[in-house]
Amino acid sequence: MQRIISDVDGYGSTDGDSDVCCERKIIVANMLPLHAKRDAETGKWCFSLDEDSPYLQLKDGFAPETEVLYVGSLKVEIDATEQDEVAQKLLDDFKCVPTFLPHELQKKFYLGFCKQQLWPLFHYMLPMCPDHGDRFERSLWQAYVSANKIFADKVMEIINPEDDCVWVHDYHLMILPTILRKRYTRVRLGFFLHSPFPSSEIYRTLPVRDEILRGLLNCDLIGFHTFDYARHFLSCCSRMLGLDYESKRGHIGLDYFGRTVYIKILPVGVHMGRLESVLDLASTSAKIKEIQEQFKGKKLILGVDDMDIFKGISLKLLALEQLLEHHTELQGKIVLVQIVNPARGSGKDVQEAKRETYLTAKRINAAYGSPNYEPVILIDRHVPRFEKSAYYAVAECCIVNAVRDGMNLVPYKYIVCRQGTPYMDEAMGRKSDSPRTSMLVVSEFIGCSPSLSGAIRVNPWDIDAVADALESAITMRDSEKQLRHEKHYRYVSSHDVAYWARSFMQDLERACKDHYTKRCWGFGLGLRFRVVSLSHGFRKLNIEHIVSAYRRTNRRAIFLDYDGTVVPQNSIIKTPSPEGVSKGLAAEKVLSRMVHSGNAPDFVMCIGDDRSDEDMFESILSTVSSPSLPAAPEIFACTVGQKPSKAKYYLNDNTEVVKLLHGLATASSPKLKNLPHIKVSFESTV
Repeated sequence: MQRIISDVDGYGSTDGDSDVCCERKIIVANMLPLHAKRDAETGKWCFSLDEDSPYLQLKDGFAPETEVLYVGSLKVEIDATEQDEVAQKLLDDFKCVPTFLPHELQKKFYLGFCKQQLWPLFHYMLPMCPDHGDRFERSLWQAYVSANKIFADKVMEIINPEDDCVWVHDYHLMILPTILRKRYTRVRLGFFLHSPFPSSEIYRTLPVRDEILRGLLNCDLIGFHTFDYARHFLSCCSRMLGLDYESKRGHIGLDYFGRTVYIKILPVGVHMGRLESVLDLASTSAKIKEIQEQFKGKKLILGVDDMDIFKGISLKLLALEQLLEHHTELQGKIVLVQIVNPARGSGKDVQEAKRETYLTAKRINAAYGSPNYEPVILIDRHVPRFEKSAYYAVAECCIVNAVRDGMNLVPYKYIVCRQGTPYMDEAMGRKSDSPRTSMLVVSEFIGCSPSLSGAIRVNPWDIDAVADALESAITMRDSEKQLRHEKHYRYVSSHDVAYWARSFMQDLERACKDHYTKRCWGFGLGLRFRVVSLSHGFRKLNIEHIVSAYRRTNRRAIFLDYDGTVVPQNSIIKTPSPEGVSKGLAAEKVLSRMVHSGNAPDFVMCIGDDRSDEDMFESILSTVSSPSLPAAPEIFACTVGQKPSKAKYYLNDNTEVVKLLHGLATASSPKLKNLPHIKVSFESTV
């Protein structure tokens, strides 16, 4: 797994408890982890915790005494006259702060920009489908910005910026970090994206691409489910904002105006206790027996998906049709139960996907069914948690065939339910030591796929391959199924939602550990705001000090950039770019040659003004700290202008550089005779 770069070797371990585990955590998400309904008698609103929400479950990753506050919207609309009373009740009883977005704003924000612009784009669909049109609607973007500002205002009402950690979740709130960072330059701020992140070729079509990238970069730590999603984000930052990132020993960090924005790659897990408690319900055991009796003598294949164009339900049905056509011996012996969760968005595409699903299921049942047998059973209604768990427990195979998805925890839930619990074993008359088996067919385009090495991975668009995978899963030996199940269960049980939350928050603490050791100030208007961060050791170069050091030394190495350093920046000047030779490599070669010729430098000065000079600063500082040097030389790495740099010093402009060079020239001794000549060759490099 990828983790963050640590600036200090040996700084702690992600396995231990955070030093600040008792400080407050503020979790910001689109929806609060609450259920809401009106009391029939009193007419008052009643609320209860949503035990299945991952935002509520992640509390298990923090110390028991940690106070966790939630900021988000409610799933119901509250009248303006009731909002103050409800807000106070939610804060007192549940530590929740509701945002109360106006109805029209909520519609444009969520159903508009989130679901019509970001959701398709992040799932690799360009905004050119007939339902959405090919024109970017600026009003929807303005609604997105307004909604994010309301969320940020609610955070500001409760935050203690010196101590609290803020953890923002998902694509609904990607510019909220900019708004918070503008108010609190040193706030500890993390973000986790629960959806895919598209390639740069797709993402670059978004008219507000820079604003969203800068919003995420105002965080200290950004989390992704897979390496591919993180790689796409880094590529976008490089191509569209010109940012560099460093990868060293599996750790990734982005340099953004002197701040290091860290990247974390760790998929979310499930809450083991919650799933197991549902399995222990008497209603679950009764439902399991009912399903076993209903499908007696048949092998059950299970699918659980939202009604969404990206979930691949119709492709799954086509694969089953192919399987039944080519393997006639399976007709009457297998059943696909497809649980269809309600659609989270609306539009013609969702309706079309639903219509296609029903038509395909009807055709398959007509072709391969009989009066007492239907190969496809669609369950298109609200399915209680206990009933879903019962289907998970009975199914011999689970298939997740999405064409593009974020994490998708269905395979994890299936594995846990197939493992069962002692109570469930007793209720079903099953021995506790009897072997457990499970079989997964998963799309290679979902976030959990890399974590499930024992699953059969498929390209959902390849109908033949999916049909073959289903056949393999059904006919596989039980001993092989058992081995794969045991491997999966070990991973899922050890990488649960608590592990994910604990690991993320510990890395966020490490990412922020030097917040108060640097000088920071913000600049930029609106959503272009960012924080410039400079170390306390970064200061203006004192010319008298460097002239004094120059006089005391004899073996001097001086490296100077030209345009922007010695002379003003000029479009006529062309900077030479020799192939294969960077300024850093050139400086390293010169210094190494001096050392090997017995003339190790005792004075090193390098001055430059752009990114290529940063390579020179880094290379020189690394080379002169080498133990091969007989004595540490005087080092003056200097950038032109006050900006984040690997150099320790700065001069304001080229006139000050020229003034410095005049000072060194005045301090120079008369030309010495018989000076050694040092030749440096780059022939083997180019």
